[in-house]
Amino acid sequence: MDLQMVEHIVLAGDIGGTKTNLGIFRVAQQQLVCLHECRYHSADYASLEDILKQFLALADEAYLIEYACFGVAGPIHDNTCQITNLPWFIAADTIGQQFQWPYVSLLNDLEANAWGLDALSEDDFTTLNTGQKLAGNAAIIAAGTGLGEAGLFWDGGQHIPFASEGGHTEFSPNSEQDFLLQQFLSKKYQGHVSWERLVSGMGLVNIYDFLCSQSTVPTGIFNDEQYDKAEVISKAALSGQDPLCQQALDWFVCLYGAEAGNQALKLLAKGGVYLGGGIAPKIITKLRSGAFMQAFCDKGRMRPLLEAMPVKVIMNDKAALYGPAIYAAKQL
Repeated sequence: MDLQMVEHIVLAGDIGGTKTNLGIFRVAQQQLVCLHECRYHSADYASLEDILKQFLALADEAYLIEYACFGVAGPIHDNTCQITNLPWFIAADTIGQQFQWPYVSLLNDLEANAWGLDALSEDDFTTLNTGQKLAGNAAIIAAGTGLGEAGLFWDGGQHIPFASEGGHTEFSPNSEQDFLLQQFLSKKYQGHVSWERLVSGMGLVNIYDFLCSQSTVPTGIFNDEQYDKAEVISKAALSGQDPLCQQALDWFVCLYGAEAGNQALKLLAKGGVYLGGGIAPKIITKLRSGAFMQAFCDKGRMRPLLEAMPVKVIMNDKAALYGPAIYAAKQL
């Protein structure tokens, strides 16, 4: 159906381990008008349905929702999902029946983020590598509560997003220090160490904890029990307050670049590589310092290929909410 001629009312959701964003949108083509939007702390609720009840109760008016679509942090099976970093099981059919919505879909959160790229302007990105954008696949990788990865398949005329769980693949050490870190985390997690255990909020904390285990210098950056440890570490690093935090963030940035380069090679992302998630915009000065791109391109004979790929950071945190709205409207 031609979205240039038809407007639709859709409900979109960005469901993550830390936060849940919901919005009701009027959608025409790629143009979104937000009618009602709220953000919730996911762990404060027993289910997505509980949040939806509160969200709809706060709306100024009743909207005739034609389609609801949620980007969720986990693999989708038969339109259901067990959230990876949250004790929620989400079933689209159950939600549709409860709220009497005719169509409800679930997307992997990074697939949803990829759908949202078309709703962004150039001002919503920071460029890490200009490169040369060519007709071809693209990639999106996002460090946040976990590590999400997805692709955009180029079909000859447009990009079609698709999901993956690449963040859970095996971490591959590239130096002696990386190997010692992998051994440290293998003991902690009793075996498998994924990239998500290093390139995410928990990953930054894991790197910092490893450095503390190797250091005799005490650290005093944590002073109470109510803190986001990853945020404390990154702020202390960026301000120069704590040397171990600086070292941890520098290492994190290199690992982020290395895995983004891995994904770019696997997808042959000539159409560009996008960094999403909540962490990248907060550490943008570190990402622009050169260490990220150095690690991204450090792939031996494939260096020229990677150096030619555009790499951009998504600075607009609404992309993951816009994506489900665009996807929903395209289904009508």
